[in-house]
Amino acid sequence: MEVLLEARALSKFYSIGERKIKVLESVSLRIKQGEFVVIAGSSGSGKTTLLSLLSGLDKPSSGTVFLDGQDITDLTEDQLAPVRNNLTGFVFQAFHLIPSLNSLENIMFPAELRGDRQARQKAEKLLEKVALSQRWNSFPEQLSGGEKQRVALCRALINEPKIVFADEPTGNLDSENSDRIIELLRSILRDQKTTLVMATHNRGIAERADRIFYLHDGLLTFRR
Repeated sequence: MEVLLEARALSKFYSIGERKIKVLESVSLRIKQGEFVVIAGSSGSGKTTLLSLLSGLDKPSSGTVFLDGQDITDLTEDQLAPVRNNLTGFVFQAFHLIPSLNSLENIMFPAELRGDRQARQKAEKLLEKVALSQRWNSFPEQLSGGEKQRVALCRALINEPKIVFADEPTGNLDSENSDRIIELLRSILRDQKTTLVMATHNRGIAERADRIFYLHDGLLTFRR
């Protein structure tokens, strides 16, 4: 399998007055196409920061990120926009659905940004896969937490990205809905041969991954 994502000596620091706070220090890793990889660690270990750097949502203080062979480290927001919309999908703990759009419209949104004329058809198929066809016209406030996350999952997948980044995607869900979301993710991504990079402190979820990278105080301390 080819390397899809590579980080070289990533570090992230924040300055508060004369004080420099280390969040990540010299993290290097490689992730191959089709892998399910977990970034694990306790709260405050740097998981979300690393995920943000790998996905281009934030920029490192030093180091380099390569996505699908392209150095994305110093790209502007305008340059990153097509990379994100064409290559990546995002699933967040807080869902981030658009309140004024129904389930179908939320899922269609990234595809419509690309001018995809099959956006509605693709969204309907995804809703069927996650057993939410009957909820297509429901707005986020009318959905349960598990339903919101399934809609968010569909939205992340509609452009058939090469890689999906998920930040604690089950953090707001009970154990039953957590298991359902993870199995849906694995099933759909396996069908699409998509790479999944997930930040989680949940050991049960981490054990299902192909590989695990462990962070402690911003350092990559162990990989499996």
